[in-house]
Amino acid sequence: MKTRKHVLPSIPMLTPYGAHVVDKGVHFTLFSRHATRVWLMLFNDPADAKPILEFELSKDRNRIGNIWHVHIPEAREGQYYLYRMDGKTPGRNANFYNPKQWLLDPYAMAISSAGPWGDPAGLTHGQHTMDGACFPKGIILKDNFDWSEDHTLQIPLSETIIYETHLRGYTVHPSSGVKHPGTYKGFIEKIPYLQDLGITAVEFLPIQEFNEMEYFMENMKRKHLRNYWGYSTLAFFAPNGRYAVSSTHGKQVQEFKELVVALHKAGIEVILDVVFNHTAEGGDGGPTYSFRGIDNSIFYMMDEKGGHYKNYSGCGNTVNSNHPIVRDFILDCLRYWVLNMHVDGFRFDLASILTRGPDGEVLPNPPIVEHIAEDPALRDTKIIAEAWDAAGAYQVGSFPSERWSEWNGIFRDEIRRFWLREKGFLGRLATRLCGSGDLYDRNSQTPLKSINFITCHDGFTLRDLVSYARKHNLANAENNNDGENHNHSFNYGREGYSASLQIEGLRIRQQKNLLATLFLSQGVPMIMAGDEFCRTQKGNNNAYCQDNELSWVNWEFLKTFKELHQFTRKLIAFRKKHATLRRMTFFKGQNPCDPHPDILWFGPEGREPDWTNGHALACFIDGHKEKTGQAENTDSLFVMFNADAIPAMFKLPTAPGESWELALTTQEDDIDCTEEEDGAYMTVDSRSVTVFTSAPILKREQTRRQT
Repeated sequence: MKTRKHVLPSIPMLTPYGAHVVDKGVHFTLFSRHATRVWLMLFNDPADAKPILEFELSKDRNRIGNIWHVHIPEAREGQYYLYRMDGKTPGRNANFYNPKQWLLDPYAMAISSAGPWGDPAGLTHGQHTMDGACFPKGIILKDNFDWSEDHTLQIPLSETIIYETHLRGYTVHPSSGVKHPGTYKGFIEKIPYLQDLGITAVEFLPIQEFNEMEYFMENMKRKHLRNYWGYSTLAFFAPNGRYAVSSTHGKQVQEFKELVVALHKAGIEVILDVVFNHTAEGGDGGPTYSFRGIDNSIFYMMDEKGGHYKNYSGCGNTVNSNHPIVRDFILDCLRYWVLNMHVDGFRFDLASILTRGPDGEVLPNPPIVEHIAEDPALRDTKIIAEAWDAAGAYQVGSFPSERWSEWNGIFRDEIRRFWLREKGFLGRLATRLCGSGDLYDRNSQTPLKSINFITCHDGFTLRDLVSYARKHNLANAENNNDGENHNHSFNYGREGYSASLQIEGLRIRQQKNLLATLFLSQGVPMIMAGDEFCRTQKGNNNAYCQDNELSWVNWEFLKTFKELHQFTRKLIAFRKKHATLRRMTFFKGQNPCDPHPDILWFGPEGREPDWTNGHALACFIDGHKEKTGQAENTDSLFVMFNADAIPAMFKLPTAPGESWELALTTQEDDIDCTEEEDGAYMTVDSRSVTVFTSAPILKREQTRRQT
């Protein structure tokens, strides 16, 4: 096909990056500093191997600075488009310009693929070829979605309960019973379940476009595996088309928006797991989709010689996030998902990479982190950092921003180790219960800085945490070398499945203990989908490539383990009811010398806690309004934790209001209470949690008068 030289007038005012439908055609705008020639290709069908029209942009008429722009009257909504480029990277940097290489627009709002999820021909990179019928193409869209029924929830962090889930894996199992399994529409059918459980925010593993078939393309040994999790972004503005019932002409965008509206109507916010630390293009020898062929030396961190990628992500390349151009791209993307897609927050994968400068060194005040924190469009969004990376940066408690919350990996590890009866963790339990003040009680920070979790997608499920002493990742085809080796897990007598009622009972109780500790702690709790009814990955603690029943949520377990589900539901309701568990300030009086403490600690038998060798601890949390900062008095709590293998007896303090009442317990036997001369004593079974409440004295009288 003969290329047409573009002779149309240049547009007088630049539009935002991407493809934008206007009254007479479409505006296209693209950044490239080092390209010398740029071609725009238009297609009528996603499977077209050749463009229907092609335009070469003029350096004189269609370039201002580093911005290439063109208005095409022939272009229309619903068409597909790609670019080609030629140029030369300056200095010693590797040059990836190739006029035969098709390139995706980084700002494409949707992209095509030739097949459904799991189709081996679905997404190919088409490197060094123009016969790439399966190469993903950008879709020209016009945003005309009716948001009139949507409203922003802005649920305070103190009221937030996060539920981490894989969108496809939540409903694709046959037991889900939905009409459209594995899709946005299928997830909508499960919203009533989430409402009933008490969830206020769903945190989706990556839903931005990625290539689940990358292992099929690149590694014969792993051809049967898929990139299930999706931490390999292909198009940052585009929701995954294979999660839609229909992705024809970009319908996946509409289906995602319909999901957001449905969740908001149910009072549930949407948090996206976003991956700005690396891309699907990989490292040396990886495929070219977009950035590498547009301006490789701008978008990626390169070594000192400019010929190889720095790899702080563990995935081959590292995004040069603190370069001004890349910084603008990230901010544009976040703003788009908030303003155009109405999402409520972001969790940043390997966020410590965002703190690295172009040379890879960690910056004390990284510009991108500060800009995200201060951006006007993002001020009401939830911003969460996974505050570490794959190259040794670990910033839990020191991530350089007061605005960001953090996944508290220290909470996860130390709560696990307490329930494993490791010595020296009694004081650490107390610190985590109080909101991790050792990490965050400075510079006017609050306990809400801490996103508390016991499990997440990366690691054992809650069920496997109490069923396996070691990882079982052979199915990943990496000789069991992948995944974390230090899981702080235990099998209680048998690795994996056990028919022993004693082992099964202990495993259920330990799951309850871990969940109870999570929801009784200050901070923001997060649970992983299916943990509330014993979802298992059969000991695989790194199921990133397992698109099968190993990863999918099996809803039959909800029937089998209904007791654990109901206990989780009760825990969430208990947390919502008691403001003393949702403080927006740290406890006063954690220092034993404070004469007016908000929280008091007790060891067994009325003694002081044995912080060095003990495994049992109780705390009294004062619910008086002067202590909590609430408008009125709330229930006070007395909480007893016993990780020991033998029962522990605690002396109950004098109830500050109504007499103590049992609120919840993980032990199977009845609570044993004895009256002694010096007061009442409660015996707490081994490996269990028990909670008592004391309502304010006036509460019952006020209720009677209102009645």
